[in-house]
Amino acid sequence: MQKGSQKKRVRKPFKLRSQPGIEAGMSPKPVFISDTYKASGKLDGKTAIITGGDSGIGRAVAVLFAREGCNVAIVYLNEHKDAKLTRSFVEAENRQCLLISGDIGRESFCRQVIERTVKKFGSLNIIVNNAAVQYPREEITEITSAQLEKTFKTNLFSQFYMVKAAMKYLKRNSSIINTTSVTAYRGSGHLIDYSATKGAIVSFTRSLSAGLAKKGIRVNGVAPGPIWTPLIAATFPPKDVATFGTDVPLGRAGQPFETAPCYVFLASEDSSYMTGQILHPNGGEIVNG
Repeated sequence: MQKGSQKKRVRKPFKLRSQPGIEAGMSPKPVFISDTYKASGKLDGKTAIITGGDSGIGRAVAVLFAREGCNVAIVYLNEHKDAKLTRSFVEAENRQCLLISGDIGRESFCRQVIERTVKKFGSLNIIVNNAAVQYPREEITEITSAQLEKTFKTNLFSQFYMVKAAMKYLKRNSSIINTTSVTAYRGSGHLIDYSATKGAIVSFTRSLSAGLAKKGIRVNGVAPGPIWTPLIAATFPPKDVATFGTDVPLGRAGQPFETAPCYVFLASEDSSYMTGQILHPNGGEIVNG
């Protein structure tokens, strides 16, 4: 959202108290399930880890993965109510769901996530590195070293930690999917540190894909544009929340269910000839990706 935007208000102004945000407190709530999506067993018998899987894009991915036959481990910070609701939807698809709460910015916790998941399900096939935080600042001089460190640890370091710990379990035909952002391509003057992490994730994805190609492990990414998630409502001023997403060609924010099929595609054999690539569900914004 550009500063001073005069776009038409599409929802009531409000703001969640803290990041990453509680989806239960949003109005309107994000739409994470599509009534028209038809599953075909694309992920039957597989196990996935999804960071930030309690709400927003992560919740939509978890439910769609389950619908496609995948057991899911959801990693989240402390949003227990959201996580339990997501688990109920996964279980409604007759799949198992493991909830793991903690700070993905710590390497020791990421190792625990991998070990607990494999112990629970016996295997690991898919990693979705999705969790992130963002703290708007109008000037770079307002970004403290503490904020910079937290943003990089949560958004970027966690992806290194998770993949590193998973390597002894990931086999040929496994898939790693990293969530980056449209801001990695066009930048954001008030999200400098966040955008920097997202740009680094693009490079991480491309470099890791080259390193793991010989092992038959594919690494791709998704770069969402303005998607209606708790992180948005926990980040921006109420006036910007009210008009969020109206400045893209399609004229609205996307819903989490509209991004989830990208992750299913990249996790499944449908994308068997793709690695090092980024998909762009962003409402029509043209980027060089």
